[in-house]
Amino acid sequence: LKADAYGHGALTVARTALNNGASFCGVASVNEAVRLRDNGVDAPILVLGYTPAWLAKQALLHDVTLTLYDTDAARAFSRAATDLRRTARVHIKVDTGMGRLGLLPHQVVPFVERIRDLPGLDLEGIFTHFSVADAEDLEYTRGQLSRFREVLDRLAEIGVTFPFIHCANSAAILRLPEAHFNMVRLGLAMYGLQPSPHVPLPRGFRPALTWKTTIAQVKTLPPGSYVSYGNTYRTEKEETIAVIPVGYADGFRRAPTRWQAVLVRGRRAPIVGQVCMDQTMISVSHIPNVRVGDEAVLIGRQGEDEITAEEVAEWLGTVNYEVVSEILARVPRVV
Repeated sequence: LKADAYGHGALTVARTALNNGASFCGVASVNEAVRLRDNGVDAPILVLGYTPAWLAKQALLHDVTLTLYDTDAARAFSRAATDLRRTARVHIKVDTGMGRLGLLPHQVVPFVERIRDLPGLDLEGIFTHFSVADAEDLEYTRGQLSRFREVLDRLAEIGVTFPFIHCANSAAILRLPEAHFNMVRLGLAMYGLQPSPHVPLPRGFRPALTWKTTIAQVKTLPPGSYVSYGNTYRTEKEETIAVIPVGYADGFRRAPTRWQAVLVRGRRAPIVGQVCMDQTMISVSHIPNVRVGDEAVLIGRQGEDEITAEEVAEWLGTVNYEVVSEILARVPRVV
């Protein structure tokens, strides 16, 4: 549910997932976790990212599980738990080859030995994260998994086991059943989005999100008319322009590259001129009878055509994760 459930709306997605078999929620920050709690989500919530010491008490007061990979943080979480007479549940993060948050494999056993007896600290889980589980070649990912298993074996030798062990993201869930352990972290695939071209989704999956708006104005401009800021687009002949009330403040990117088109009446209407903060202009001269109030689809299907998050990602030079996560909170989510 990170980043407002990848732009889909965390509250709605949380309730839907929990009502259909999920038992745990994963978020990026304490603030995201608290928002879920404040809106009635009572399932366990794991903060997968960094939690500063000053937020430890807020996390514990909201019964939030924290990621741990640092001795100072362990002591801070322990102090907060002792002060509040609560238990700080933590999952230890192991960096098996991502180069991001986490302890290196050789650091894990000494770390656990230092913190295992801290008061108020419950070592509830341990996890790692795969960097290229969505790549064509799984050799590196299998190496990460092997290093993770070695860590688990060394911990077992000192008598340390965990209720929750997890490392499989969407791509690994689909491709590496041996990486499932007793918990998996379903992200992108839950929204019907493909982790990569090498990881097709099972039959029956489809995108959960459609982004659409309505046309606010239609006008005919004479030849030689400029459109939008910077005068970067000039009509060569009489041209019908429609204005849609979506701009870069909604996550409809302006630069360095932008959306190329939207769907109107089942046909592609190219973006013309610069995308503005709250509005964008499209050319609809080739589409008959476009009217104010007509639907314009930014991501999704209309008629026989479809603009997917993957296609938009190609336009923008990024990944589908970023495309949907960039849709900002002021865009209403309707189920």
